[in-house]
Amino acid sequence: MKIIRYADKQNAIHYAIQHANGRAEGLEGCIYENLNPTGELADVSKLLAPVEPPTIFCIGLNYRRHAEETGAKIPDRPILFMKSPAALQHPGDPIEIPTHLASREVDYECELAIVIGKKCKNATRANALNHVLGYTCANDVSARDWQIKWGGSQWCRGKTFDTFAPLGPCLVTPDEIPNPNALGIRTLLNGEVVQDWNTNDMIFDVPAIIEFLSGSTTLLPGSVILTGTPHGVGMASTPPRWLKPGDSVSIEIDGIGKLTNPVIQEPS
Repeated sequence: MKIIRYADKQNAIHYAIQHANGRAEGLEGCIYENLNPTGELADVSKLLAPVEPPTIFCIGLNYRRHAEETGAKIPDRPILFMKSPAALQHPGDPIEIPTHLASREVDYECELAIVIGKKCKNATRANALNHVLGYTCANDVSARDWQIKWGGSQWCRGKTFDTFAPLGPCLVTPDEIPNPNALGIRTLLNGEVVQDWNTNDMIFDVPAIIEFLSGSTTLLPGSVILTGTPHGVGMASTPPRWLKPGDSVSIEIDGIGKLTNPVIQEPS
């Protein structure tokens, strides 16, 4: 099932099933417990990110080819950093290039995002996927100058500016994605394919990531996990390809859909 989160014309927020024919059917209930179809057409005024996460966990250097293009050593354990929930951005809304803490090296990263559906601690590889509510597309927007040169040896500053975590366009339930590590994933920059690979290149697959993150740590319902990006990022291009105002970035994942965001300068 493909689930969308949306605002109606009165700005009330709801969920709906996105049917294959484009029809959106309203849902009622709690997304983390039970959602039931209403049989009524959803009044979709604005598409929203599928969830409002309490936490956004991110895994770095998790594709072999991406590690190779950056000259990084293959990690022994998942590399964790985090984004503020305030970095969340909706489909169609702009990625803002920072001006107050200015960056001239803002990059795109297509990623498969996991959404946790129920409280999870000390999951095992065998039961990890039982805790998944669904999957969506994510763009791990990254200010490389802040990440690499000015971030104090950690990545969070360059990764967690406002609008740096677009999610969407929908949440796809696990019954439609039995193997999250067999999905084509790509980025289009102004219509040009710049990343095009498969989630089977992950160093740590989805069960391994959930097992690791939940170790001695409670993952709350709605928590979002970004699982890393394949090769082809702008930083590794010759010359580097940084995002600029007027650009449009789309993230596509097979079986999920396309997440598109324009790029603007942060308003002063």
